Amino acid sequence: MNRERFENGPTFEQYLETVEKNRDLWHAVYDRVRIPAEVIEEARGVAGGWHLVALSEDWCGDAVNTLPVVAKLAREAGWDFRVFGRDANPDLMDTHLTNGRSRSIPIVIVYDRDFEEVGWWGPRPGEIQRWVLGEGLSMPSPERYKVIRRWYAKDRGRSTLAELVGIVASAA
Repeated sequence: MNRERFENGPTFEQYLETVEKNRDLWHAVYDRVRIPAEVIEEARGVAGGWHLVALSEDWCGDAVNTLPVVAKLAREAGWDFRVFGRDANPDLMDTHLTNGRSRSIPIVIVYDRDFEEVGWWGPRPGEIQRWVLGEGLSMPSPERYKVIRRWYAKDRGRSTLAELVGIVASAA
């Protein structure tokens, strides 16, 4: 990643205007996101000029539940955030594979002010990822996705916020 490529990527708001699949859901989730004041304060307190890049596709249920949270956090913290298509950016995707083999999304890559990568997050919060890779794999997909959707609704982005702020804080 370099400054030019980053700056040519769409902001989250620009990305939101291009989504076709689940369009209403993307907008509804984004409109509902509220970042707790203490999380904003913690994020603003992490020194450095942070740049975040998400790899996503509009059909991804995990992306629709997490990227609006990341976008609001980035806006409130003063971090620069862009969203790139997974399939259009295989060079980024293939260096951020889940368990070294899966092109799971979303992935959020964190860069410092010099565009040096300092960490990455994804494809979903740790708690639900562990469940999916354990008990969740034994369920039929429709049932598994119902559990995942309920988990996201109950969590309200708290896990995503904590994990992402933790990555940035440890990089600082």
